[in-house]
Amino acid sequence: MTHQFLKLAVAGAIVTLTAASTPARAGEMIQNLGPVGPNETILATFGNKRAIAFYQRDAGQCAVNAVVYEKTDADTGMTTATRVRIGLSPREMLNIDSSDNQTLHLQCGDDAKTLAVVDNDLEMASIAPQD
Repeated sequence: MTHQFLKLAVAGAIVTLTAASTPARAGEMIQNLGPVGPNETILATFGNKRAIAFYQRDAGQCAVNAVVYEKTDADTGMTTATRVRIGLSPREMLNIDSSDNQTLHLQCGDDAKTLAVVDNDLEMASIAPQD
């Protein structure tokens, strides 16, 4: 009986997690624009590109790692990617451009406590420190 209950509990958890992380539309990509703390992931779409980024605190800076890739090419089925590593001082910004004139702005928060995507007017989406 207990073994059967555990199987059902695990199956229910998988269904719940899958439903919670599934985008509303099939073609819609999940996004997380932050702010995020160290080692948490930013997921963003800008123009014809996608980006996955995270950072670690390093001597009061945000040591940012980002992988930028094009959405899968319909003709070849291939995806191209580029890795970017950079150290940002607090409030400093990294701008990544796509080939269709869209820009992703990543900004290091105060005291390197957060990393967030900011909008095109260079205003923070949100940069409240996470405790």
